[in-house]
Amino acid sequence: MKRREFLNLVGASRLVQPALAAAPRRPNIVLILADDMGFSDIGCYGGEVETPNLDGLARRGVRFTQFYNTARCCPTRASLLTGLYAHQAGVGHMVDTGRPEYPAYRGDLSPHCVTIAEALRAAGYRTLMCGKWHVTPVSDSKHNWPLQRGFERFYGTIHGAGSYYDPVSLIKDNERTAPERRDYYYTDALADQAARYIEEAAGKREPFFLYLAFTAPHWPLHALEADIARYLERYKPGWDVLRAERHRRMVELGIIEKRWPITPRDPQAPAWGEAPHKEWQIRRMAVYAAMIHSMDRAIGRVLEALRRSGSYEDTLIMFLSDNGGCAEELRPTAQGLHVPKLTRDGRPVRVGNLPEVMPGPEDTYQSYGVAWANLSNTPFRLYKHWVHEGGIATPFIAHWPRGIQRPGAIIHEPAHIIDIMPTCLDVAGAKYPSEREGVRVLPLEGISLLPLMRGKKVSADRTIYWEHEGNRAVRQGRWKLVSRHPGGWELYDLQADRTEMNDVAARYPDRAQELAGLYEKWAARCGVEPWDKVRPRK
Repeated sequence: MKRREFLNLVGASRLVQPALAAAPRRPNIVLILADDMGFSDIGCYGGEVETPNLDGLARRGVRFTQFYNTARCCPTRASLLTGLYAHQAGVGHMVDTGRPEYPAYRGDLSPHCVTIAEALRAAGYRTLMCGKWHVTPVSDSKHNWPLQRGFERFYGTIHGAGSYYDPVSLIKDNERTAPERRDYYYTDALADQAARYIEEAAGKREPFFLYLAFTAPHWPLHALEADIARYLERYKPGWDVLRAERHRRMVELGIIEKRWPITPRDPQAPAWGEAPHKEWQIRRMAVYAAMIHSMDRAIGRVLEALRRSGSYEDTLIMFLSDNGGCAEELRPTAQGLHVPKLTRDGRPVRVGNLPEVMPGPEDTYQSYGVAWANLSNTPFRLYKHWVHEGGIATPFIAHWPRGIQRPGAIIHEPAHIIDIMPTCLDVAGAKYPSEREGVRVLPLEGISLLPLMRGKKVSADRTIYWEHEGNRAVRQGRWKLVSRHPGGWELYDLQADRTEMNDVAARYPDRAQELAGLYEKWAARCGVEPWDKVRPRK
């Protein structure tokens, strides 16, 4: 080798080594999940609830208008964590009604899947979680608790619902715990713990993944009195006026198109002028709004912790909801692990949607009902449980100042909760494993959303699927085939009719048949069974 060539190589190596030493730190990831929150509840999606922190993330980040969940708590969480359809992850229905004889309905995370936390931890990430787990039954077995599924730290609940003042199945890391403060409120406690985790992680070399799964605004209607008072006047006009106002704002914001009409009021809901117990009805929605307001305030504390730690600019924050607004009515006979009999100071809990009882305090246990859920899901119809748009459409906000420079952009391509895991892996530069503890892992179903977030064109003709409690759907591009159990198929052109008002199955029978065939192949591949065969035993 000539001397000149040698010196050139030495010089090149001196240039390379500092570059290697200064390799960019991988971004942190914060994934925030709301519970039972409707498509149009928050301000940046047209709602009247004050959500300045989420609105700020949307203003500086990107919003998706056609992002989908799976219509229910447990299945959505299973899909979010694994990048698989819920049936493939073993959670085709709920964890407290599992049918172990059917692998897709075992009601417990399958051994054939890995979580985001497991994949990112193997790639050198710190893995932290606060909030609702709800992908394994509440039992003495901890085999699928967060710390056994890739998380290093956990503060939250294994169960799916409960008092905000005294949450059932409250866990710290791997042990049961209980609220320590008299003024305990679960939403605030989750934010405080998340902020502590962020501050602890700030001094570490490794990036972190934080999964923050609020229970707000899932029933019971529990909120702080000062927050409730803020919304009592706001809901006096009633659900009819407020639905129309939301629809107008959504069009102005670019969330929906003007040509998509708002769906009619749910037939189970009276016109506001004819509604009885108006003071109680207003209070129900005011409490619900207060729960979202307090969640937004809690998110603000998490954002402030990121800023204090110097992590804010290089953290991908994603926010979404697990299903559409919930129309479930709670009866005085409601029972279960999640329904407390007494408050912490020994008072009886008044359970059920009783008009003579104003919701909000610890000794009440209510939901907000059909008419207000209809408002939450403006402009769509149906709710949590169903796979028409009202049950599966969710806000989705992504914010990453250093990685996504498209402030205020709105993305209209369809995306699904199975895309969260691939997106996290893409951002982290992590690999998806082929096995877990010697057991083969199913391949990912979703795709990374990072190209879409950065403004690249991605085909909108992908095919995505749903099934929950016999409610079925398949979407391919502009076409959606959907069925409300036990009814037949309906076909909608979502490009012209996102609110699913005009069934065109009779006009396009070949298209309906083609999509039905795709659905049947998917259902067979994923272990979907007829609902009457796998519904919970009484």
